[in-house]
Amino acid sequence: MAKLYFQYSTMNAGKSTLLLQASHNYRERGMDTYLMTAQFDNRAGEGRIGSRIGIGEAADTFAVGEDLFAKVEARLAQGKVACIFIDEAQFLTHEQVWQLARAVDDLGVPIMTYGLRVDFQGHLFPGSAALLALADEMREVRTICHCGKKASMVVRTNEAGDVLTEGAQVEIGGNERYVSLCRRHWRAAMGDTQAP
Repeated sequence: MAKLYFQYSTMNAGKSTLLLQASHNYRERGMDTYLMTAQFDNRAGEGRIGSRIGIGEAADTFAVGEDLFAKVEARLAQGKVACIFIDEAQFLTHEQVWQLARAVDDLGVPIMTYGLRVDFQGHLFPGSAALLALADEMREVRTICHCGKKASMVVRTNEAGDVLTEGAQVEIGGNERYVSLCRRHWRAAMGDTQAP
């Protein structure tokens, strides 16, 4: 039975690595996969999913406003696909997550999405909020804070290393400007006066 999956984490937890490994596992067994990533995220190159550890794979892209049900349906018309993998799922729109859910339900193809849960201010991304509501299965990809606890938040820093508390939700690139922290240390970094 096909399902919609959401694997989420903070920055630099290895989500893209897991996606690429899972796709490789399918292909190694002779099953085709279909990879997609956000069109405007070209850090690994145009139409490419890349991992910090140096592996990568060509991928189709999705743009805001694009009908992903139609895109999946068109790809399936070209030949059987065992699984669809979507990187940077936080950039999906609410409508696109519903389109993916329809593709799972009506076209019978499993879709595995990977993305951030929250931004540097602790707010859900629209795509992540919709996936948390609609996904059949969810899994947290864990990484750790400098204190050793599970990191569930992330801060964005400027060029001098100072923590930013304001700014646009989406800023592509600059992975080194993001630091994954536990909630306690995120609160302290963001200036929460009640933080220890």
